Amino acid sequence: MFQLLRYAKDYRKQIIWGPFFKFLEAVFELILPLLMAVLVDEGIQKNDWSTVLSMTFWMVVMSVVGLICAVICQYFSSFASQGFGTELRNQLMKKINQLSHQELNQFGTDTLITRTTNDINQLQLALAMLIRLVVRAPFLSVGAVIMSFYIDWQIGLIFLLVLPLFCIVLFLIIGKSVPLYNKVQQHLDHVNELVSQNLSGVRVIRAFARRNTEIQRFDKSTDELSKVYLRVTNLSALLTPATTLIMNAGILAIFYLGGFKVNVGNLQQGQVLALVNYMNQMLLALIVVSNLVIIFTRAAASANRINEVLAVDSSIQEPTPNSVPETRDSGSIDFEQVDFRFAPEFGLALEGIDFSIAANTTIGITGPTGSGKTAITQLIPRFYDIDNGSVKVNSLDVRNWSLDRLREKIAMVPQTAVLFTGTIRENLQWGKKDASDEECWRALEIAQSRDFVEALPEGLDTPIFEGGKNFSGGQKQRLTIARALIAQPDILILDDSLSALDYQTDLNLRKALKQLPGTIIIISQRIRSIQDAQQIFVMDAGKLVAKGSHEELLKVSKEYQEIVESQEEGIE
Repeated sequence: MFQLLRYAKDYRKQIIWGPFFKFLEAVFELILPLLMAVLVDEGIQKNDWSTVLSMTFWMVVMSVVGLICAVICQYFSSFASQGFGTELRNQLMKKINQLSHQELNQFGTDTLITRTTNDINQLQLALAMLIRLVVRAPFLSVGAVIMSFYIDWQIGLIFLLVLPLFCIVLFLIIGKSVPLYNKVQQHLDHVNELVSQNLSGVRVIRAFARRNTEIQRFDKSTDELSKVYLRVTNLSALLTPATTLIMNAGILAIFYLGGFKVNVGNLQQGQVLALVNYMNQMLLALIVVSNLVIIFTRAAASANRINEVLAVDSSIQEPTPNSVPETRDSGSIDFEQVDFRFAPEFGLALEGIDFSIAANTTIGITGPTGSGKTAITQLIPRFYDIDNGSVKVNSLDVRNWSLDRLREKIAMVPQTAVLFTGTIRENLQWGKKDASDEECWRALEIAQSRDFVEALPEGLDTPIFEGGKNFSGGQKQRLTIARALIAQPDILILDDSLSALDYQTDLNLRKALKQLPGTIIIISQRIRSIQDAQQIFVMDAGKLVAKGSHEELLKVSKEYQEIVESQEEGIE
């Protein structure tokens, strides 16, 4: 956890001055019972109203000053903890965006969301408590024992007896509850996973009438989470009655022994009241310490989870500066005996892939599901690193390219059309930040989207709901294609992104793409979408089993013939 405090370096002043003001408040709090003892013994008992008024005045002054100190500390702790959380969240998001797809797959979306939200909130709370209570609670506990010995050393022994009893109770309860807090985090990850799946797949769930099944799954998961929460909450709930019992036993001992001492004149009534106050202060401070231990334990578990992300080095490393020579912006692609697996423990997703794509050509890739079509396109912008062989863009190995420069030359339209909350214009400008309205309309026209966008009342300013849910599947696909086209890339990859288009729109789009410069790669299981490509690659079980034009493959490739025959529409 302390490793992460480097992200709070801009708030050192608040972290230092906050505990200082809290320490002052604790000093005043320890003095108040002594003033109250003087007020009772010297003022009320002796009917000395000047002493009563004097002690009352000083007690009010110290209470007000203590309140001011507490407010200042509260401000510093809030300022520092929120700033620390913001900085840490920014660093975590920066790190997540630097990770390759392999590391993102390793962690998973749901746990990364939990770590970015819930875990960082735990660390914010821990820092706030560190500033506000770490100095105050131990000081009050130790100070109360010292002040009890100052008043009467024999009663001070009661404090020394109560203190270890409390620590034993604290140790037993925390020892049982800490492992349960780790389980809580794991169950919370699972609940977040189910929520994410249900929200993203709500239409599929309804289409398959699986609402009741998913509700039952979610209920079961939340029940498991609540059971663990209840166990840890019940354990933590024992802390207050157990410590209250110890505190009341201590107070009874003080009254019992103090009563004898008052009778023989060794102790005064006001001093007995002061000792009771110190007993309350000590045990209440120790209860705070116990809560701090729980908070810091949870924060330590959260810190470990965040450190796991921050400590991971991306498998995709940038080349050393100045190692990338200038290259022509041609758009050629070469795969040389490429082997690839998504993770070290998985089998090969691609094996012995070897081909060359000349600049300004259109390539089609087809094959059964899971044959490795998408995997090929993931290697071109270097989302993953290969195991063997080389992948070259413009005759230069992608491992020698600056990632920004490489990906600026490539535009991808993924299988799942992804639109972001905002307007149509803002989504298009993801492809080109300073794109003018004219460029936006041109891209929409090529992507066969201009007609339906012009028909919208707000045109380019039409808002897009979360995930583009206010558009049909075909409209979303065409908008994502327009977003890619506006960047005017050297290499355009359409990964099964024509599947939701009708045949006429598909044909019109392919005709418009032919007029554009650059290399175009179309992945599709629909032969009609790729039959006009200058070359078609046929994939099967991670291998390139055939390549050639549509007519050539119909003659020589059994796999291609089977794909064509399996499709109901006539292929000319």
